[in-house]
Amino acid sequence: MTSASPPLPNRQLFCDFGENFTVQEPTEAEPLTAAIQHISQGSPGILTLREQADAHHFHNGDLVTFSGIEGMVELNNCAPWPLRVREDGTLEIEDTSTFSRYLRGGVITEVKKSKTVSHEPLDVALLQPRVVAQSSQEVHRAHCLHQAFRALHKFQELSGRRPQPWDPVDTEMVVDLARALEPLKGTEGEPLEEQLDEALVRTVALSSAGSLSPMAAMLGAVAAQEVLKAISRKFMPLDQWLYFDALDCLPEDGESFPNPEDYAPRGCRYDGQIAVFGAHFQERLSHQHYLLVGAGAIGCELLKGFALVGLGAGGSGGVTVADMDHVERSNLSRQFLFRPQDIGRLKAEVAAEAAHRLNSDLLVTPLPYQLDPTTEHIYGDNFFSSVDGVAAALDSFQARRYVAARCTHYLKPLLEAGTKGTWGSACVFVPHLTEGYRAPASAAASEDTSYPICTVRHFPSTAEHTLQWARDEFEGLFRLFAETINRHQQALTPPADLDGPQMLNLLQVVLGVLRERPQTWRDCVVWALGHWQLRFHYGIEQLLRHFPPDKVLEDGTPFWSGPKQCPQPLEFDASQDMHLLFVLAAANLYAQMHGLPGSQDQTALKDLLQLLPLPDPQYLAPIFASDLELTLASAEFGEVPGPRSPKLPHKGLTLSLACAAERGPAANSRPLRPSDLPFL
Repeated sequence: MTSASPPLPNRQLFCDFGENFTVQEPTEAEPLTAAIQHISQGSPGILTLREQADAHHFHNGDLVTFSGIEGMVELNNCAPWPLRVREDGTLEIEDTSTFSRYLRGGVITEVKKSKTVSHEPLDVALLQPRVVAQSSQEVHRAHCLHQAFRALHKFQELSGRRPQPWDPVDTEMVVDLARALEPLKGTEGEPLEEQLDEALVRTVALSSAGSLSPMAAMLGAVAAQEVLKAISRKFMPLDQWLYFDALDCLPEDGESFPNPEDYAPRGCRYDGQIAVFGAHFQERLSHQHYLLVGAGAIGCELLKGFALVGLGAGGSGGVTVADMDHVERSNLSRQFLFRPQDIGRLKAEVAAEAAHRLNSDLLVTPLPYQLDPTTEHIYGDNFFSSVDGVAAALDSFQARRYVAARCTHYLKPLLEAGTKGTWGSACVFVPHLTEGYRAPASAAASEDTSYPICTVRHFPSTAEHTLQWARDEFEGLFRLFAETINRHQQALTPPADLDGPQMLNLLQVVLGVLRERPQTWRDCVVWALGHWQLRFHYGIEQLLRHFPPDKVLEDGTPFWSGPKQCPQPLEFDASQDMHLLFVLAAANLYAQMHGLPGSQDQTALKDLLQLLPLPDPQYLAPIFASDLELTLASAEFGEVPGPRSPKLPHKGLTLSLACAAERGPAANSRPLRPSDLPFL
């Protein structure tokens, strides 16, 4: 059972998943993985991770499995083993004294353990509540809120209604009922000796007649998530009561009661808010002018919230939505203001129209321009002088920092929110009152992360390395050279005005691209197949010729050990989905770059690949473009390389990767020669 209270300024949520409810995946985090550096033979065995910092992510008693180990193969694919984290950053596992000697490689993977929880039924939980709290002070406050809600339910049971807004008589009756309640009990059933916070109960009662859409959105979402947990058995459920309040928005206890007429219903859509904050507040809210930066998932929620509370829905008020993106199909599942018919339209315009449908009094102005240094002529002094505040719903820390800096400069309050998985954050920044926006340290670290080129190209050992490689590959193949040609083509300076080296470099780029320019879809497939062969077969063979699998360093350590995993060349097989999809994607991108129509027909592609010979490796670029690059790759691991294979008379840049397969009798009757390749 999941139950949520009405959307008051304070909310109550209760969950009862019954006895012995098993949670299959207690957390949303992916299982931890870490590369192995060494495993000792002993009892216990001592496991050293490649990155010592990874050990601190594990905890005593965690279960792990092993895979990819050479030498101590007894550990591969065995049942989960428990581990213990040692002070020196190593991990202690069970007896390995009878196992084979560890040679190299391997990964440990965390095994998620299921957990069983038991909940009390409502009649028991009412007197013996288990509340979500971070400190003893929060526990006491939650207990007082618990008693306040019990008193409110009792008042409604006796009177058939909720207390009148800001009515002192009804309020004191609720406080009296709270005093008369049976004391709460602890986990062992003992009575809790806690002082009832009557001021807190009084504040709850004063505003209990209202309803606030932001509170409904917040706790409604949490309640819905608890229902999903019950159905899927994923993630730990609430245990068992959650109290959330925003009572600091109300007058403090001891202040004079406001004018009851200001809180009386007006027969309008805002009566729930007026019962809490008053008509004067609602009038001020309607005259606010806010800038919403970003109309994505959070931006849609914020705009919906603005429409429902009436922010900018009267007089000189309004909301300006700034977003330069267009609606895509992938947006529809999480950006609820957009519909299939909106695909391709500007998000700012569609969101503005949807918000106006929610509240016809809301004045929404869409601006299809991002907020950055290039648009300060749009979002300048005049613009910021017209807004009362800014709400940011951005997806990059760089953009957040810029918007926060502009708000500080113009002394505007900033509402900032973000999400990551099931995690979320929301902050309010007010110039000269609160601390300014600062991106988390993890964000700065991720933005500054860089990897050695040789490691990324030839010796990747982490998922981040492979992602960096893929990004570099895409940029080099499909963007950089095309941009270079287009930029010089559109430049005002004619090539004759360039100096000799600049002109030669430009002409080499243009000549290389034009010489390899595809004419048909078949040409694009030929190129993509050649690129697959270079990257996943011939390139690996070249790497292993320079650094054989049995290569040993001067100190006797195998070259392929620790972070370096010995690769294996792949054989192209069109029946393998990953092979086929790589060629299909690469061919389509290559065709798009050259203005040719592509194809999504996998069956036709498979038939075409059966007709194409594999490219001759002697005409493909070497993986090390120079002796210096080979030396640097070797020196990174303390090794002096042997002689290089003969290199072709060009630098082997990725865009010029050519395939020796024939283009067809009419197009080309001979294999491609080195002289045909661009010589950059």
